[in-house]
Amino acid sequence: MTKTSSPQDWPEPIVRVQSLSERCTDSIPDRYIKPISDRPSSAVLDDDANIPIIDLAGLCGDPEARASTLSQISEACNEWGFFQIVNHGVSPQLMDMARETWRQFFHMPVEVKQQYANSPKTYEGYGSRLGIEKGAILDWSDYYFLHYLPLSLKDCNKWPSQPPSSRYIYIRIFSVIIVRINI
Repeated sequence: MTKTSSPQDWPEPIVRVQSLSERCTDSIPDRYIKPISDRPSSAVLDDDANIPIIDLAGLCGDPEARASTLSQISEACNEWGFFQIVNHGVSPQLMDMARETWRQFFHMPVEVKQQYANSPKTYEGYGSRLGIEKGAILDWSDYYFLHYLPLSLKDCNKWPSQPPSSRYIYIRIFSVIIVRINI
């Protein structure tokens, strides 16, 4: 069984969004209401504003293609904070299995998921907040972070064992990608 993060690790008690949602309250708690300036705009987005799509096949190519792909990844991280990858080698069936496994995990009782609670030191594991600023406005989400590389950050105790196939599926996905990008 995994040791949960200590309550002293966080500046305030952690309340999981799932448990708030299940209470069927009539309103969203103030802690989750972003200032208008931080909310997405309903204005029409620029047609050129597309989520970056990175083709991982470039990492297996010649040094110039590899450098170009790494540059695209860096630019996407700096400008967007995320990106979509294609040609990663993970089969649609394996992606479906992973999606179903995570769906099963997030539908488990909070007490089960809490066994994998994260800490603000690495955020690895099951969590509901990012950052340790007391009184911060929080996102309306629960999440799960896993580290695979570098090995110094990977904490296998934070990898859920429920549902039973979960670790196997995550390792398969990471292994396929690692082989694909030739690390």
